[in-house]
Amino acid sequence: MASSAHQGFLFPAEEGSDLADGIVVVNGCCRIETRGGYRVVSVRGLVLAHYPVGDRMGEAYARVNLVEQGLALQTEVATAFGVDVRTVRRDQRRFESGGLGVLGRSAGCPKGTPRLPPSRAKLVSGWKAKGLSNREIARRLGVTERAVRKLTRRLGWRPPERQKLLFDPESEDADPNLSAAGSATASSAGESAGPPPEGSPNPADPNLSGDGQEAPDPLPVSLDRDPRNRTADRAMASLGLLEDAAPLFGPATQVPGSGWLLAIPALVESGVFAIAEKVFGSIGPAFYGVRTTLVALLAMALLRIKRPENLKEQSPGELGWVLGLDRAPEVKTLRRKLAHLAVAGRAAEFGQALARHRVQTRGHAMGFLYVDGHVRAYHGKRTLPKAHLARMRLAMPATTDYWVGDAEGEPLFVVTAEANKGLVQMLPDILDEVRALIGDRRVTVVFDRGGWSPKLFHRLITSGFDILTYRKGKSPQLPASSFSNHEVELDGRQFHYCLADTGTYLGYGPPSARKRIRLRQVTRLSEDSHQTPIITSRRDLSAAEIAHRMFDRWRQENFFKYLREEYALDALVDYGVEPADAWREVPNPRRKKLNAEMRKAYMELHALTSEYGIEAFTNVESARRTMRGFKIANASLARRIKAVIKKLETLEQERKSVPARVPVQQLTDGDIIKLRIERKHLTDLVKMVAYQAESDLVHLVAPHYQRAEQEGRTLVQSALATTGDIAVAGDELCVTLEPLSSPHRTHALVALCEALTESATRFPGSNLRLRFEVKPPPETCPAFPGPRSSKADQEA
Repeated sequence: MASSAHQGFLFPAEEGSDLADGIVVVNGCCRIETRGGYRVVSVRGLVLAHYPVGDRMGEAYARVNLVEQGLALQTEVATAFGVDVRTVRRDQRRFESGGLGVLGRSAGCPKGTPRLPPSRAKLVSGWKAKGLSNREIARRLGVTERAVRKLTRRLGWRPPERQKLLFDPESEDADPNLSAAGSATASSAGESAGPPPEGSPNPADPNLSGDGQEAPDPLPVSLDRDPRNRTADRAMASLGLLEDAAPLFGPATQVPGSGWLLAIPALVESGVFAIAEKVFGSIGPAFYGVRTTLVALLAMALLRIKRPENLKEQSPGELGWVLGLDRAPEVKTLRRKLAHLAVAGRAAEFGQALARHRVQTRGHAMGFLYVDGHVRAYHGKRTLPKAHLARMRLAMPATTDYWVGDAEGEPLFVVTAEANKGLVQMLPDILDEVRALIGDRRVTVVFDRGGWSPKLFHRLITSGFDILTYRKGKSPQLPASSFSNHEVELDGRQFHYCLADTGTYLGYGPPSARKRIRLRQVTRLSEDSHQTPIITSRRDLSAAEIAHRMFDRWRQENFFKYLREEYALDALVDYGVEPADAWREVPNPRRKKLNAEMRKAYMELHALTSEYGIEAFTNVESARRTMRGFKIANASLARRIKAVIKKLETLEQERKSVPARVPVQQLTDGDIIKLRIERKHLTDLVKMVAYQAESDLVHLVAPHYQRAEQEGRTLVQSALATTGDIAVAGDELCVTLEPLSSPHRTHALVALCEALTESATRFPGSNLRLRFEVKPPPETCPAFPGPRSSKADQEA
């Protein structure tokens, strides 16, 4: 215990007041008082700790409380209690790992801990001379690595000669382009290049997986031992010798967001990590490489961290623990990594590769493809083309993306339209990409009235596609006798409709060369007698299945709504712009103005002729017996009619000389720009993959959860955000999650964990197999017995 005199020097008392004996000031609000064999630690007069003098556990707990609650600094506490700052830090670590019991052990080496006998000093020196690491020596002797380190320090052991590191700039054989995976052979470089921590790949053979099978690609290797201190790996990255940090996990309890690891098996199955490595390769020397950045982005999406700016609200350390990192990338770092990926310009290639892999694994769902556009409104200051925003019922600056989904409503790929092109213009290009993905198999394209064009229908049908859409415009109402009840069973469910199955002809082309195409029309009669006609080229399906496939288009609308709310689909990721096509043709505003003037003139002409007709109808024959007299009487009105007709003729001649469409550069003085789409496309693909993984988890949990159709995604979302414990046991990454809010939800989570554990999926970039468990629910307290009941009440 430091003396009060020493404290008086650090914290001089006011003039006229002296510190009493036995009182030590920690800082301006905390002090320690010793009286009658007891010590009291007080904060602003309130007692924080009270323990007997000599109580090691009580004193250590008081030190930990002062620092953990932010009441005093480590240096202040160490000075007041007369200990070293390292002792305070050691107390904090012990309390976090073992609680009060660890703080109360006696000084010196813990009982039962094996010690190194002096006779082994020569043996240890010989092993060190052979280049064995401290960890390997400790393993052979059955002691801790710390004991070996202390012994070698006492022996004054030094390596017989300077070891050459692979990354040594003075080495003649050093390769400046050596990757982190190749640095595994540097294990003979002393303690800093010892064996990796538990669960990391074996440096001797980075291509060997945990079960002895050859891995497809070399795994990254870490030179660090402590998963929460990656100093060596960060130094390697700064030297240009590391392209991506190896994932390292250590024991941790009550880690927020541990449940997101449940999505790893689905993400690995989607092929997103292997495809990203193949498409993007490397972004250069970096601690946060392509794989690590992708893992971070997917974790953010599944944990509902909707924007990079929201990372400010997260703890980088806690989020890093569930990513296999000491710290998760922060806002500027993540934006910089996205910029590096966007510079490559391979977002479209990345999306095509993901879609190709999806087709290979889920080809059964590609028979019906749903195409729909999503309009992202823009509220900035740039001048962008406008698009109609249906949910707001107005036109405003926006960007249109067209999403293609499979028969189960899952997204397949996304395309950004140039200058908000309509669905009629975009469908041929989209379907060319579809044909390249799925080959020559039969595909039915489902879309809404935005793609209505009989000419386009003929083109798609001759290209080998079938169409399914709503009929646009007015159509003749069918009599009630044409409808009958139909039912179909799909996906294990029965659907009933009242339908009329007929045919129809659709015309297209100029009047002089009018063409017609015959299609099938299935009309649904709803309970309020409303008729909904559906047009299709499929004649082999039942009418009920045609109706069901068409109405399933609402899955895509629900997908857009869900991603807007849960994944921030409309968030502006990139504020930059890039040049747009200056030669694209747009409607000529001059012609639009002439059309408006002509409509106004026609309305005026209609009003004048109506007035002239009324005058003729109400003409009194006794006053004006001849037409000449009527014309003389209404000469002013006739002159006005002739002036309007002449104006219309002039406007018609002028409109013939004005082109209907002109290049956009003729209408704008400034640059023709559009928002940069590469970074936005990348984030949309990440959100698409995250949504697909979430859907896979819903399918796994559905047999074990009765309300999976209504609440399946809510359950999965809760499971992904669950707190849990993380531990490494051999080649397994053990994730133990907290139970959910109710027993039936916890039961579903247990079944999900068992199914995912059976998949034996390895965490990307490591040999660690994932094993999931759920903690047993806490024991509930017995109900309060309440007041004693009378004997009559008991008998009743």
